[in-house]
Formats: sequence, C-alpha cells, structure tokens
Amino acid sequence: MLEQRIQQHFIDSADLKYQAAQSLSKPIAAAVQAVLACVTSGGKVLACGNGGSAADAQHFSAEFVGRFERERPELSAIALTTDSSILTAIANDYDFSRIFSRQVRALGQAGDVLLALTTSGNSANVLAAIEAAHEREMTVVALTGRGGGKVAQALRETDVHVCVPHDRTARIQEVHILALHCICDGVDAQLLGEQEPQT
Repeated sequence: MLEQRIQQHFIDSADLKYQAAQSLSKPIAAAVQAVLACVTSGGKVLACGNGGSAADAQHFSAEFVGRFERERPELSAIALTTDSSILTAIANDYDFSRIFSRQVRALGQAGDVLLALTTSGNSANVLAAIEAAHEREMTVVALTGRGGGKVAQALRETDVHVCVPHDRTARIQEVHILALHCICDGVDAQLLGEQEPQT
C-alpha cells in the first residue's frame, strides 16, 4: 500500500510536468530573456518566497552565483530569505508582510529582476515585494500556482508569470524547481552557446 502511494506521487508529478511542458515553455522562455537582459546589463536578481519557496529562492541564487551545470562567470543573485537579523528586525519592528519589500527598496535598482515565488499567489510579503519592485522599475518574474491568486492581478505587462496549472502545493513546488532549472539552463545556453546538458 505504501509503495503504491509513493509510486502515485511519481506518476502525478510526471503527468503534471508532461502536461505543463507546452503551456509553461513560453513564459519560462520569457523569464530567461528577462533575467538574461538583467544580468548582461550589470543587474541582479533578488529572489524571495516563504517556506519551500524560500528554499527554492536560495537554491536559484546558489546556482546563479556558483554555477548550474557548466563553468561560467558568476552571475549576481541574492536570496532575500537568508539574513535572519534583517528578517527578524523587520518582522519585529514593522510587520512580517514587509520583510521582503524593505530589502527590495534597499537593494533593488532599475533593470534588476525580482524573482517572486508563491504557490498560492497570495503571500502578503511577496505581493509587497512586487509592489516595491515596481517602484524601483524592476521586472518581476513570478512563479505561482492555483491560478496565480492576487499576484496575477499585481503583475504588469512587462512582467513574466509562470503559473503552474495545479492546486496541490507539493506538485506546484516540483514544477517550480524544474522551471528554475530551465531558467538557469536557458541563461547559460544564451551566454555560452548551446550544449547538451551534462549527465
């Protein structure tokens, strides 16, 4: 019984990825172009999210500053989820909904990209970060699910929305990490030329 349940998780995850490949390839390609334009003009990516999405923000930043699969110069990315002193100071002195927006206003500049992750599309602190990014004339790349929630309404035409067509958090997060890997691979391919992924 347990093994069947585990197998069903694999099947469900694979099915969603297969179904979403066509619908998400265009917005993910647009995300690649937005991030590429940012980093090639000296900008940086600021990444944020809560819980598992916070881990994904850190995962992305590590692969950008370090490397993804190929050797390349360092690319500028900062996870806004990692500095416990900043997070707790803002949450304590102001409000938890402002933990990312104050960092975006402090660090963000015109031409930078905000990578905003929220499976529900309704995280108040991510929505506030998007508003702050727009104030700074930044492009937003939002990864959501469940129809996009409030984030879908907050985005501008110049922003990019990668909305996973599913309602289950675990499945949405599984596609988010694949989308982030696609962004890393796409940027590398544009910078370094096409090459088969390493096995």
